[in-house]
Amino acid sequence: MPERLRPIEQMLDLNEEENVSAEHLDNQVQKAQEQLLQLKRQQEQIEKQKRELEELSRRQEELERGRAEMSDKLTRSLVVLEREAYEAQKKMEQLRATRESFAQHLEILEAIDPRTWNPADLNKELSRALSTVDDARTEYSQQRSRLQANTGENEPMVLPETTAGFENGSGLGHTFGQWMQIGFAFSLPLIIFGLIALFVVLWMGGGPTR
Repeated sequence: MPERLRPIEQMLDLNEEENVSAEHLDNQVQKAQEQLLQLKRQQEQIEKQKRELEELSRRQEELERGRAEMSDKLTRSLVVLEREAYEAQKKMEQLRATRESFAQHLEILEAIDPRTWNPADLNKELSRALSTVDDARTEYSQQRSRLQANTGENEPMVLPETTAGFENGSGLGHTFGQWMQIGFAFSLPLIIFGLIALFVVLWMGGGPTR
């Protein structure tokens, strides 16, 4: 009797082993799925870090490229600006010197007053005045030429041209009317002095008759 029950017990043992094996396989499958999920998350994290590193690398290259470009442009621009500033300073100094020179000559010319000349020294005073005018004309022409030489075509220095002085023969170009005006201007002190002297003589001569 006990011998007949042995196959049944063997069958029960086999069923338990199968159940254990199935449960074990389910556990292994679940662990595998969890590992796959973990690996997928790790892969996503790695891909994210890769994208971030690529973006950082791109921005770093952009930084190096932009810094090199702007450093080169700023360096060359500083050289150009320094040269322009030097030229502008030279031009400013020349303009200041020219302005002072013109102001001095203008002051001297405006101080010429034929009415204050001594008629006895008219020739001397006239020669001195003409020399002053000629000096002013020479200085004006020289400074005007320098300014035009140092000025570009886009910014021309507009200063009126001058006529030649008396010493170089250009005075021969005056008309008769102009010479009359010049002669009258320089003879005016003599005329005034003569009229005053005539008035005094007539007044003194007519006094006793009254």
